[in-house]
Amino acid sequence: MARPVLGILTLYLNDQKLLEERPIYQRMIVAGKRLGMDVMVFTPADVDYEGNRINAMYYDPSSKAWSRRWSSFPHLIFDRCRIQNSPRFEQLKKFRSRYGHLGFLNRPLRNKWTIYKTLQSQPRFQNKQPQTVLYASHRDLADMLKKHPLVFLKPINGTGGRGILRIERLAGGMYSIQGRDQSRKIIRPQKVGAGGLQSRLSSWSLGGGRYIVQQGIQLKLPSGRVHDYRMLVQKNGRGEWEPTGCAGRIGAAGSITSNLHGGGKAAKMEELLDSWIDEGLQASEVRLEAEQFSIEVAEYLERQYGRLCELALDLAIDRQGGIWLLEVNPKPAREVFKQSGDIDTYDRAIVKPLEYALYLYNRRAQRKSGGRTTGSRTKDSRPVGSGKAGKRDGGGRTKGSRPADQRKGRTEPVESGKAGSLSVRKKPSAKEGFGKTMQPRVRVPGGFLKRRPILPGKPLAADRPVVRSVQRIPELEEGWKLESEAPEIEPLSGAPAETENPDSMSSEGPAES
Repeated sequence: MARPVLGILTLYLNDQKLLEERPIYQRMIVAGKRLGMDVMVFTPADVDYEGNRINAMYYDPSSKAWSRRWSSFPHLIFDRCRIQNSPRFEQLKKFRSRYGHLGFLNRPLRNKWTIYKTLQSQPRFQNKQPQTVLYASHRDLADMLKKHPLVFLKPINGTGGRGILRIERLAGGMYSIQGRDQSRKIIRPQKVGAGGLQSRLSSWSLGGGRYIVQQGIQLKLPSGRVHDYRMLVQKNGRGEWEPTGCAGRIGAAGSITSNLHGGGKAAKMEELLDSWIDEGLQASEVRLEAEQFSIEVAEYLERQYGRLCELALDLAIDRQGGIWLLEVNPKPAREVFKQSGDIDTYDRAIVKPLEYALYLYNRRAQRKSGGRTTGSRTKDSRPVGSGKAGKRDGGGRTKGSRPADQRKGRTEPVESGKAGSLSVRKKPSAKEGFGKTMQPRVRVPGGFLKRRPILPGKPLAADRPVVRSVQRIPELEEGWKLESEAPEIEPLSGAPAETENPDSMSSEGPAES
């Protein structure tokens, strides 16, 4: 059996090709080798669309150095791309459109508003979500403030606590407003009247379906800082959802969010929860309920949007032990567990996507080799789409219920033993070539790529040499680090408008640490 290859799809942070999660990728590559899997890292900018190959990045644990080499497409792809307001995100949309039929561990989710509506359609989730409406005009905010003393304005595609406002109704027709702008800078609390509130918000470009208004849950600790809980659920090596871990997050002083990137700090869940909930409640029982709820959410969202391998749920827990779902994050960071001192959970969170990838690879290989009894199927050889969703890779389903982005390709493609192997057909038919000389058929894990006419001076994909030389990547070496993201202070006036507005195809939910 060929050695499985997993490709981690990500985006550069800037034009200098800086990678945000380089240490995580290094750990995944090392762990993959122990599991018998090769792991490479690439971005849409590294793809040769004509030659159908990738100038991928590889990490050598012995020399602790990164290098590049041209490679075939991997057997499976782990999508770690997050929303950016840049041309790089446009490249990502092109890649997903061109290669969406390949084998992905995870499919994109939608924005906060769409996920809210999807879950709200199920009675079992309705009392677990704060009331939320899409902001169309100031009337929507005013109506929510009549119902709830505290509300939040959130961008539907925002991440990392950017662009969030907290508005509290006070006595005497006054309101308190504070938050963070698009650069995560803290906005000082201000007291305004009803007219002043509308005036303060006029520069924020809230309309056009860019923001939601969400009921606020009181989460301030005795110290005055807000807190919540990050629950990580992942698929295991049997294709089943299970909780990996949960940690508490405590916001920075003066912050309305608990995000670590915004200056927050991590804490162990049960220690924080035990000091928060009312006497007589058991933190362990509340945690078990939160874990079961999170698994149910993951299973249901996977049935709606296609295969997923991990989700992080931001949960609020009130003093009575009530659980509230604040956000769903499809591209979660793992640092909250490391910062809380839970190193075992941190390590498991890195390895479990690899174990799930091996499960998918081995199951496909078993089906290809006929590893099942005639006239019947074992559980492990069952095609995707059969059985209960969320148990044995519930992301697949029948053609009629499959998401639109998967209907043209096979959800579970039959592969050759080698990733990206070539299959050349000597005589293309007139129907295929229309009288033109066509490129050879290129087999990748998702089937065959679209064939194109041979252009003068363009070598065939099969004739292009594989670059064997090793190219060092200095921007990925140990000396390259992100600048500190400590929160700064900025007044509300002149706050920048929301700029991210990707289309619905790529409108993913928040993904931040």
